[in-house]
Formats: sequence, structure tokens, C-alpha cells
Amino acid sequence: MGEDAREHRVRFRILGSFECWDGADRVRVGGPVHEKVLVTLLLEPQRVLPVFRLVEAVWDENAPATAAHQVRKAVAELRQRIPDGRNLIVTEGPGYRALTTPDQVDLSRFTEGLKQAREATAAGRSAFAATALREALDLWRGPLLSGSAGSVLSAASAALEERRLSAVEQLFDLRLSSGENSELVGEIREFIDAHPLRETLRGQLMLALFRSGRQAEALEEFAKVREFLIDELGIGPGDSLSELHNAILRNSPDLAAPPQTTPAPFTPEDKPSTLPYDLRDFTGREAEVRELLGFVQEAPGTGPLIIAIDGMGGSGKTSLAVRAAHQLADSYPDAQLHIDLRGFTPSGQPLSASAAAEALLRTLGVPGDRIPDDAEGRIALWRRTMSAHRMILLLDNALDESQVRPLLTSPTETLVLVTSRALLADLDAAHTISLGVMPPSDSVALVEGVLGRTRARAEPEAVAQLAELCGHLPLALRIAVARLRKRPRWTVRYLVDRLRDDAHRLAELNSGERSVEVTLRLSYEGLAAETREAFRMLGQHPGTEIDVYAAGALLDMGTRDAEGVLEYLLDMHLLQQHETGRYAFHDLVRSFAQNLSRGSAGPGGAGGSAGVEEAAQAVRRLLDFALAATDAACDVLFPGRVRISRPGHRSPAELPPLNTPDQARDWLEREQDSLLAAVSLAYRWELDSHVGLLAANVAFPLDLRGRLEEFRELSRTAITASRRLGDPALLRLSLSNLAVACWKLGRFEEGIETAEEAFGLAVALDDRRGEAKDTGVLGLLLSALGRYHEALPRLEQSISIKRELGAERAEAESLTNLSNLYSEWRRFPEAVEAATRAVTLSRSIGSVDKEVEGLTDLAVARLGLGETEMAADLLGRARKLAVDVMSPADMSLVLALSAEAADRLGESKPAAEWAESALQLGDLSGTPMREAAVGNIIGRLHARNGRYSLSLELHRHAHDAATVVGYRVEEAHALAGMALALEKLGEHGPARAHRETANEAFEAMGIPADPTT
Repeated sequence: MGEDAREHRVRFRILGSFECWDGADRVRVGGPVHEKVLVTLLLEPQRVLPVFRLVEAVWDENAPATAAHQVRKAVAELRQRIPDGRNLIVTEGPGYRALTTPDQVDLSRFTEGLKQAREATAAGRSAFAATALREALDLWRGPLLSGSAGSVLSAASAALEERRLSAVEQLFDLRLSSGENSELVGEIREFIDAHPLRETLRGQLMLALFRSGRQAEALEEFAKVREFLIDELGIGPGDSLSELHNAILRNSPDLAAPPQTTPAPFTPEDKPSTLPYDLRDFTGREAEVRELLGFVQEAPGTGPLIIAIDGMGGSGKTSLAVRAAHQLADSYPDAQLHIDLRGFTPSGQPLSASAAAEALLRTLGVPGDRIPDDAEGRIALWRRTMSAHRMILLLDNALDESQVRPLLTSPTETLVLVTSRALLADLDAAHTISLGVMPPSDSVALVEGVLGRTRARAEPEAVAQLAELCGHLPLALRIAVARLRKRPRWTVRYLVDRLRDDAHRLAELNSGERSVEVTLRLSYEGLAAETREAFRMLGQHPGTEIDVYAAGALLDMGTRDAEGVLEYLLDMHLLQQHETGRYAFHDLVRSFAQNLSRGSAGPGGAGGSAGVEEAAQAVRRLLDFALAATDAACDVLFPGRVRISRPGHRSPAELPPLNTPDQARDWLEREQDSLLAAVSLAYRWELDSHVGLLAANVAFPLDLRGRLEEFRELSRTAITASRRLGDPALLRLSLSNLAVACWKLGRFEEGIETAEEAFGLAVALDDRRGEAKDTGVLGLLLSALGRYHEALPRLEQSISIKRELGAERAEAESLTNLSNLYSEWRRFPEAVEAATRAVTLSRSIGSVDKEVEGLTDLAVARLGLGETEMAADLLGRARKLAVDVMSPADMSLVLALSAEAADRLGESKPAAEWAESALQLGDLSGTPMREAAVGNIIGRLHARNGRYSLSLELHRHAHDAATVVGYRVEEAHALAGMALALEKLGEHGPARAHRETANEAFEAMGIPADPTT
């Protein structure tokens, strides 16, 4: 039946529950109609079956009026879902034909196996015939569709069952002829229990019992079958069974078992060892070595001790196995054998089990004339030999479990070490050790051990960077160090600089016959065609981790199917997993995957224009998915925001659960860096519409988390892309976002220039919503510069337009800004009115973040009116709502105001705690406006309590922060606070100067002097 172990094609299993496989990937073909149609076609491959035959197979005589249409629809969907389905199921005349090859369908292989057995039996090759029958019968898993088919398929299933039972009986005949007897009794009885009327099985049981010296039981069996047949059918046993009964009564010599011809196990005269040498500079893996040795010492049982070591190419699997084998050699004195199964070898086919058995037997010194010619015989002799000796067997570079399993037997005292790039999860009773990359300390130790301590320790930082750039992969590290040893004039830093070029890193990691790229390509070329394509497309993901939803978008498939691909690549160690449900590329594997799309990784890649187009389509799908997912998340977290129209960017991909604020917040937090990387990816591919639209969404969570510099850079990238695209609407949006980022970062002049350009575009585009947004941002920026008389009309205009448009969220935002302006002017009743409306609007649309802002500004106004208890209540509500919806800088302001309210109420303990929390919440240096405001509030609190030195320090710090960015109002408040503290500390001259400067600033801004100072 010999299949090439490397061949990956679509295969169908219909002998039992229906299954379709593409290599190691399960293909879901559809529902019951799809399965019945396909199974019917596969029962008669290469034959045209008319549609009415398929209708009968699906519905018997109860076909609906739309049956023919449903069959045609099912065929169309099968062609889409099965790889190369259009060439597999073809339309001919009135029906369809399945163009499968015999090796693609288990039924065809079953039929071919029975044919080979018949021919081998006729030629006197009984051992081969038995092997062919075993392999054919192993394909059987049950009736067609597990017995759930209609009458047409049930009739076909019954005919197949008859063929199976005939094959079973033929195999028992062959085994009886080869000398098996007592070991057959239990097996035959199982079949008789299921099929009590089959006289052939009854006769085989009687013969097996007789040859086992159990003549009485054989005669008793005849009496049982005779009674059963009379009771059930009213007839006695047939002539053949009766004649066998008479022969057993006579103890006929014709029934004696044939002589055994099985070769005895071979005992080697020497104690051969073919283990590779143990590396003198073997480094690290102490835990894995201890685990392996501990398992060997403590493992119970009589079967082979099997340890399967898996890991990505170059992770040191063979080195680990060889080291352990050498340490254990004295405990297994008969032999220590190593064989390369060539599962992943350049220009080579994997070694078959029979070829491996022959090689192992010859290594032990078995003469060629004692090794059977047939595969079954060679494997049988190896198993008997293995069971008779205490030795170590290192099966290196295995492709999969099926390559290893035939070489194992029980009982035996042999220790079997298996290495593979694939996770051998189905190797029963095996202890698995999966190798990841080396810890950084071990990587550095490996470099020192191979390069030499003196040279390595002269550049410790460069050595650490070299280990990082090699991804802590032992093979990559050894190749890199080998290059340094060949080039004694090279410094480690020089090689590090060469490796920083990601596009050429793999080319650098090449020395002699060893190459990281070749090692990775062997794993890649062992994948099925569709899995190779998936691997290349996954390589386009820009983030450090990928989940099943992003993978589904990249691969253009459902999340369950995408998970299957990810899990398979994980088992093949082409992906890593540090957290359940999230997958990651090793850095070097990612470089390899991306090189494949660029066409620089040799055979098997998708180079040239085809590779670029494949990658481009995957990138577009990923970006469309990112747009859809961020839209959904931002809609939940920021109610009332206006979605941007984006025709042409619809994503059919399944989205993660984003229905609640917690789900949306967690997803954005988890994917934040990947989303930023996605914007950069879109920019590199010049997908400028994606850049602008995605940046507008990603800006929301960046602002929420206080990642303001990234907010600014993101907006600048979006502006560049929008200009390149020539889209004025997208440019206006991107400019507006940059202006907001500039305000929060204290870049007021840059922000004003940007907002004015955005406003000009909005007017030119007749974009009223844009006018409202940009007018409001201008008002905000002018307020920060103390230009309140210019800011007020812009804020009022912005509010008016937003109210006219029904943009409640945007209106609430501008109302809080207006409230803040009125509070600075000490027009507290008007500030209360604006903030109250902001809170009301925010609640009406469920916008918690804007409600917190409104409550905060309303509390400021109440404090200004002396309504401290009311302010404290408002701030308490704000603190409860603020969790996870405010940036650290904004939260620090709420805490500082809470401290001020508590202090005014005489609650010194909570006041002190909130003041400390406000200052310690986070680094406010990136948000100078909040840094200045919080410093001034806490500074005034300390002054009220006589702590003038602390007050002075805080006001000075606030003054520095405000002065750097030109935040004039807090600069003036800081000067006033410094004046009070200095005066109380007896420094009257500086105090007077600061107070005069502060009053001048307040007067210029139209603000009454600070009464608290």
C-alpha cells in the first residue's frame, strides 16, 4: 500500500463517519446533504452519477420538490470548501463525476488492498497477503456515515460489510496457515459474537482450538453452532463444518498446524554504538536533561520507555537526546543505536519503517541472508530482536507517529528516544519533552562557551543583543558564533549591526552546511500546500501575537478553521504560544515567512507578483477586520461617537465578542500594540485610506490610556497618508486628531496651526460636523494659552453647531470645556449650568467617560461657589465611574480635587491619601497641563495646612511644567502659590515679585486674582 510519507493531498474517509482531510488539516464539507452527496460520488469514483441518483441517495423516496436544486447547491459548496474542489467534482452530462485517485479514498485503498491480497495468495506470498489484508482492514471504522444513511447508502454499506467479513476470514486463514493458533481464539470469538451465523468463522475457531490442544472445546463449539442454527434457521451446519467436526473427532493428522518458519531474534556478538558524539560545549537544558533522566529512572511497566522530544528546527533536540543517551549508555549495555529517519531532510524522502528496520538490523550485524525480503518480515524480525535486548534506540528526525510506531514492540527493555519537529501527541505511552528557545542566560553562556569567555565578556551588551537577534535559538547562535570565529577581526557589535537588517538576517545566519533558513524551509516544505499558503499569510500579521479572529481575517476563513491551522502550526513548532488562544512567531520564523512572500526564500515560496498579491490581499483583509473590530469596540466604550463612513472596507471576518464595555476594553488593551503596528503596516503598503480610518479609531484607546506621544505620532502618520491619498475629508479628520493630541501634550501653537488647517478644510467641504469639532478644539487651545476672550466665541459656536446636529457626545465635551473657562473667570453659576448640561447629555447616551469629565468640572464650579459638600459628593461619583474610563492624568486631577474637598471639610486623613495618590498615580511629565494643575491644587492644600516648604516645592514644579508649554493660567496660579509660600517662609521680596507677575498675568487673561493666595 506504500504511500510516500511526504505526500500531502486531499483524502476522504468514508468507511465510518465521514471525514475529509487536507494533509493534517480537517476540512469541514458541510451538513448531512453535503456528506451524502459526496459519499455517493466517492462510492463510484470516475463514474458519472446523474442527479436523480444523488437525490435518491439523500432522501430515498421522500425527496422534496427542491431536491435537485439542493443537490446542485451542495455540489457547488463542496467545490468551494474542498481544496481544488472544482477539479475534484466535475459536471458531465446529466450528473457529476468524482475524479479521485485510488490513494485519496479509503474505500479505494481498501479495495486495492483486497486485490493485492488475492494476487499475493495466488502467487504463494502469504506474508505479503496478510500484510495487505491487515492494512486494508485497518481502514475500516464502521458502516457508511456511521449507519445514519438512508436505504440507498445502507444497501451499499451492507455490501461493503460483506466484503470486509470475507477479508477478515481470509486473514484468519492466512494466520492459521502461518502457525498462529491460541492467539487467534479471542479475536475470532469477537467476530462470532457480532456475526453468529457465519460458519466459516465457526470453523476457524474450531481449528484454532483444536491446534491449541483444546479438542473438547472445539467439539463443544460445533454442538453450540448446530443448536443455534437449528433454533434460528431450522437447518443444521453445512458440509464443510460437519467434515471439520468429523476430522476433529478422528484427531486427523491433516489438521495439524504447519511448521513455524519465523526467524529467531538475532543476538549481536559485539555491543554496537552508533550514537553521534556528545557536544563538549553543550550548554543549558539542565531542566530538560533532569526530566528525561528522572523519567527513565522512575518509569514503571514492561513496554518500551519512549521519550519524544519535539521542538522547532534548530532548537537542539538531537543534541539533548544524544547527551542523555551517552549518560544512560551504561544502563543499556547491549547496544546504543542512532538512525536518522529523514523526516525533514534536504532532497530526501522520509525513511519507511521497513527500511529503518533493515538498517537497524544490519547495524546490529544481522547477515543479509537472514533479513526477510518483505517489509512485514523485516519489521517482525526487528521487533523480536528489540524485545530480546536492553538497548538505547535514538530515532532522530521523525516525520510523525506513523513512521515510528511500527518500530516499537512490547515487552522490551529498550529505551526509545524520538526527536521530531512535530508534536507526537498520538505516540501512545510516550513521555513528551517540548523544547522552546533558550533562556537569555543560557544563550549568553552558549556564546561564551563556543566563542571564548575573553572575547565574549569584552562586549557583554553586544553578546546579549546577539542572543536576542538570534531569537535564543541554539542553531542560530552556533552559526553566528561560528562566523565570529572564522572572522577574528569582527567584533560582536559588528555582527549585531549586520543582523539588525531584518530582510537579510536569515542570509547572515548561514555557515557552511548549516543554515537557519534551510532548517526552517524543511519544516515549511513538509506542510500541505494550503497550510504553506496560510503560513505565508500569517507572516503578514504585524503584531507580536495573533488571535484566532485576526488569523481568520488573514486566512479568509472562520475562526474555528483558523484555530485548526494555528494549532497545527503550533504542533509543527512553526508558531509559539505563551498564552491560551494567542499565538506568536519566533522572530526568525517571522522573517522567513515574510521572505517567502517577497520571493526570497527559494522553492515553495510564493515569490514574484503572485506572492506580493497574495500578501496584499491578506493585509487588506486584516486591515478591514481591524477597522470593523475597532469600530465595534469604540462604539461600546465611547457611546455617541460618530462612525466614519468607509465604503469599500467591509469585513466578512468574524469579530471577537465586543458587546460589553469590559469585553471591548480588554480587547483594545490586549491588541493596542498590534493595532498600532497595523497602521504602520497599512502605511508601508500605501493603503492610505486604511491608515487614516484605523488611526482615527486607535486614537480613542491611546487617549484613554494616556499614551499621548503615540497618539500624536499616529495622527501625523495619518496626515501624511491622507495627503498622499489626496482625500481632504480624511485629512481634516487626521488634522483634527493631531490638534487634540497637541493640546493634551501642551503643544498649543502647533495645535492651533493644525486645527486652523482642519477648520479650513471643513468649511471648504461644507462639513458642519468637522466645523463644530475644529472650532471647539481651537477654543480649547486658545484657553490653554490664556486667550479666553478669543476662546469663548469659538466654544459657543462649536456647542451651537453640535446641538443643531444632535451630536450629544461632542456637545457634552465642549460644554465641559466651556464650564472650565467660566470657572477660571470665576463665573461659577454659568460654569455650573454648562457642566450640568454636559452631565445630563452624557448620561442620556451612556457615555461614562464624558459623564466623569462633566462631574469633575461641575465639582470645580461647586468648590468655587463654596458648596464643598456638594462638590465632594460629585467627586465621589466621579471616582466610582472613572475606573477604566479615564487616563491616569485625568484620574490624578479627580483625586487632587477630592483631596481639596476633603481638606476643606476637615477630613485630613482621606485628604492626605488622595493627595498622595494624585501625585503617585503615574508619570505626569508627558501631560504637562495635568502636571501643572495637580501640582497647584496639592500645593494650595499644603499651604492651607501650614506646610509651606512642601507647598513651595509643588508650585515651583507646577510652574516649570506650565512654563515649558505656555500653559498661562496654571503658570499664573503657580506664581501666586509660590508668592504665598515664600511670604509665609519670610522671603518677602521674592514673594512680592511673584505676586506682581501673577496678577499681571491674571489681568491679561481677564481673570480675577487668585483669592486663595
